[in-house]
Amino acid sequence: MDDPAAPGPAGSPANDNGNGNGNGNGGKGKPAVPKGREAFRNQRRESEGSVDCPTLEFEYGDADGHAAELSELYSYTENLEFTTNRKCFEEDFKTQVQDTKEWLELEEDAQKTYVMGLLDRLEVVSREKRLKVARAVLYLAQGTFGECDSEVDVLHWSRYNCFLLYQMGTFSAFLELLHMEIDNSQASSSAIRKPAVSIADSTELRVLLSVMYLMVENIRLEREIDPCGWRTARETFRTELSFSTHNEEPFALLLFSMVTKFCSGLAPHFPIKKVLLLLWKVVMFTLGGFENLQALKIQKRAELGLPPLAEDSIQVVKSMRAASPPSYTLDLGESQLAPPPSKLRGRRGSRRQLLTKQDSLDIYNERDLFKNEEPATEEEEESAGDGERTLDGELDLLEQDPLVPPPPSQTPLSTDRVAFPKGLPWAPKVRQKDIEHFLEMSRNKFIGFTLGQDTDTLVGLPRPIHESVKTLKQHKYISIADIQIKNEEELEKCPMSLGEEVVPETPSEILYQGMLYSLPQYMIALLKILLAAAPTSKAKTDSINILADVLPEEMPVTVLQSMKLGIDVNRHKEIIVKSISALLLLLLKHFKLNHIYQFEYVSQHLVFANCIPLILKFFNQNILSYITAKNSVSALDYPCCTIQDLPELTTESLEAGDNSQFCWRNLFSCINLLRLLNKLTKWKHSRTMLLKIQTKYLGRQWRKSNMKTMSAIYQKVRHRMNDDWAYGNDIDARPWDFQAEECTLRANIEAFNSRRYDKPQDSEFSPVDNCLQSVLGQRLDLPEDFHYSYELWLEREVFSQPICWEELLQNH
Repeated sequence: MDDPAAPGPAGSPANDNGNGNGNGNGGKGKPAVPKGREAFRNQRRESEGSVDCPTLEFEYGDADGHAAELSELYSYTENLEFTTNRKCFEEDFKTQVQDTKEWLELEEDAQKTYVMGLLDRLEVVSREKRLKVARAVLYLAQGTFGECDSEVDVLHWSRYNCFLLYQMGTFSAFLELLHMEIDNSQASSSAIRKPAVSIADSTELRVLLSVMYLMVENIRLEREIDPCGWRTARETFRTELSFSTHNEEPFALLLFSMVTKFCSGLAPHFPIKKVLLLLWKVVMFTLGGFENLQALKIQKRAELGLPPLAEDSIQVVKSMRAASPPSYTLDLGESQLAPPPSKLRGRRGSRRQLLTKQDSLDIYNERDLFKNEEPATEEEEESAGDGERTLDGELDLLEQDPLVPPPPSQTPLSTDRVAFPKGLPWAPKVRQKDIEHFLEMSRNKFIGFTLGQDTDTLVGLPRPIHESVKTLKQHKYISIADIQIKNEEELEKCPMSLGEEVVPETPSEILYQGMLYSLPQYMIALLKILLAAAPTSKAKTDSINILADVLPEEMPVTVLQSMKLGIDVNRHKEIIVKSISALLLLLLKHFKLNHIYQFEYVSQHLVFANCIPLILKFFNQNILSYITAKNSVSALDYPCCTIQDLPELTTESLEAGDNSQFCWRNLFSCINLLRLLNKLTKWKHSRTMLLKIQTKYLGRQWRKSNMKTMSAIYQKVRHRMNDDWAYGNDIDARPWDFQAEECTLRANIEAFNSRRYDKPQDSEFSPVDNCLQSVLGQRLDLPEDFHYSYELWLEREVFSQPICWEELLQNH
């Protein structure tokens, strides 16, 4: 991608002085650039760096590669504990296995016997002994790296051992230990009294959470070569995590409670990064990732009798080329420093060469059939309005010819030309409301009255309106949410005739029921942690400390140690942002599919907790620098650090970081936060702050100054055929009582939650059983000791009470 600020070919904005020659001396020599613009350009390069960046080979998905997801569980400060875990295992293994064999040499039955012995030894009273056994289990989950020769072997045996550990009941045993540690008031009070909490305060919790995370992540990963026993174990494990078992809440709710307890200050020693990573992976495992969401959406549309989806969103995005980073400051500065419009009039062909600067936007080689092939004369050009004179070079982007070919020496062969798809990448959508609004305006204009929601009667309307309505109906899209809202309205109107709603017990439904009454606290806690981890946030005395599981007991004393800790802290924050952004996005998407008002309930509490300003604050930074940040050291990452000897680290090697072109987790986080922002603001005029839906509020001058951004938006996003976002003429965009909109939505949400989840036992609408035989035949739950006092109860309540049968008959 070319830098818009750099001198370009003849006819580009950097070289054009208004006469079409490209520079001030007939096209020879250096281009004449106004001094003010040159100074502005240099200043921008110094402050932000060049926007000329290579194409990033990034594929968006549920998560990063398997090894990367495992390595992010550990901070670099924890690396010394790998040796401790190995030592604890080897000491225990030698005492329990008489032969001198290693773990990998044992038969499967012998391995199971040893694991059973480990679980028995977990039940000792001594806290120190219990920790050593837990470390031995963690070493198994980490892949018994002391017996492996490569990173591939470590990852393979980590998966194998995790499935073995699960089949022997290890997860349930560690869940009990986790409950004990959460309720450990002594550890909490000790951490509260400390002026600075370090990694030593969370040793037991970190070991337990690490074992559970490794089991969830390894079992969650599906591969074609997995044996049938592993596939069965995976489904069983997913069911155990999804549903309440043995009168216990789903596992995700326990982790949510840990998050709120941490944010309340009652447990500052909790390793919050591990908690958030485990929570994210548990939600992804139990509810499903993006591909599973798409399959569920297709299934649900079929059940509701709706037409199939036109495309898969994730697949469309994967095949879409990225746009250049918009240089807002440059556009504004050049528009202020540019010569008067009268000096910018040139040949139309010269302005079209601007398209050579729009490489990333020209993804469709489509010729406009309605465009005149001959260049316009200067007189015709001067007859255009001022808006066209200043913008037509960029507006031509929307009706462009193929790019101006390069010089003959650089012209590629026609067979080598890349064939891009024709047209826009998304199928347009039209709501029923859009058709009604269009017909209301048309009827008011042509016949002077409206027909309400009638979209079939077109009498009195001209033929073009008929064609427009036909086109709108061809692209009409009925969403699952539309059906759910309509059904909810009917249930509210006719509760008696329609009866009680049958709610499927899906994992999403069970999770929502468990989160319902504490959901505001959960959302506030997640956003507090996100705020503390954002790179644009400044340290405050009242902010929560999210570095408890990364800071060592002894602070660094050398420059090298300080640099390593600084990288570790930045990496720690990036992982937290990644896990929270992915978690919130998954929750919103699954709740929206399960029921629209569940999605709206979560969204509204995120909005009330200032999620939108928080995301905007996150993006108030140099995003290119954030995406290319190098806060990783490959030699210190798991599993590399367990196999290879640690090389000597220097300040130069730490500054260089790894060899990756960009940081996957940071780009992943940015995409998630943008998608989250879009979901919170979509069709909500009171919340609109950014993206396509904001343009109608920004005014004409902003749109004129940011046409490159408008063009990029036009070619990348889905279009609603009646959504007049580019010009701001939509009647819904006019000022109104935004508070009323949120209040109406909140009333609908509360009515939904009350009807479905607040069911009193003695409701006036509860049916009454008048059949004596049926009532006497009902089974009553009696206390366990009732049979001991049954005779006494009969004597006191039945035999000793006189019954006046005549009075009873008279009363009834």
